Amino acid sequence: MPWHQLTVTTTEKSAPKVAKHFTHLKAVSVTYLDAEDEPVYEPKIGETKIWTNTQVEALFELDVDPEFVKAEMNRKFKTIGETWQYEFIEDQAWERAWMEFYHPMKFANRLWVCPTDQEQREEGTVCLTLDPGLAFGTGTHPTTALCLEWLASNDLTGKTVIDYGCGSGILAVAAILLGAKEAHAVDIDPQALTATRDNALKNNVSDKIHAYLSENFKAFEAEVVLANILAKPLIDLSQNICALVAQNGDLVLSGILAEQANSVIDAYAEKIDFAPRVQQEDWIRLNGRKK
Repeated sequence: MPWHQLTVTTTEKSAPKVAKHFTHLKAVSVTYLDAEDEPVYEPKIGETKIWTNTQVEALFELDVDPEFVKAEMNRKFKTIGETWQYEFIEDQAWERAWMEFYHPMKFANRLWVCPTDQEQREEGTVCLTLDPGLAFGTGTHPTTALCLEWLASNDLTGKTVIDYGCGSGILAVAAILLGAKEAHAVDIDPQALTATRDNALKNNVSDKIHAYLSENFKAFEAEVVLANILAKPLIDLSQNICALVAQNGDLVLSGILAEQANSVIDAYAEKIDFAPRVQQEDWIRLNGRKK
């Protein structure tokens, strides 16, 4: 069905109030967008960070009068009157709209990551089928791409892998397709486990992937440990993550901005010998071997 889309620009402080009032006026969804291309880095635990100048975008069904919504919002928030944008959103097959932007990707000449119906069957490669869904991780973001590149460049035959902060499960599934014996996927988000199990099933590797909420995961040592999260939790959890890596095992860390790399290295330096860092755009991958 088509929709009315109303967007206003406001301050970081006012944005949550504006969003709440949009919802009160029967918006079916409200989204925060960056109004000035301002980077927002990882928040503290329990904190939701948005931009200094934030666009608040609200979607309404057609039986809602957009002029009434604008009048009510202008009455309550005097400062947003000149920032209105309106768009009539045509009906479309939303579940497939992402296909315009998501195409097959190849890593280290060995691993394809492809959306459904675009699988690549090239000799000497394996193909992971994955569509955007509940959890982070399709291979398009540099943090995930850097990990996939490492997996496809190393011999995983017969190895046990732990994917710590598994998101969509893309790294665990890739590891199995590339020859790992089994993968253990861990996350704090139940939706990540659902996505991981769905993607394991889609790629016919469900019998080799075990998914756990972090509080239910019983730590053990594995030959390969992957952690594609963020710098602060990587630092805070450094002892726990190091304890998962078997002696002479491999550790792969991602989700790290270039300016954060030294702090992460320092947190692991006592137990991990790191190879030279690898960078893609603003993001760094650190991989090393346990001493």
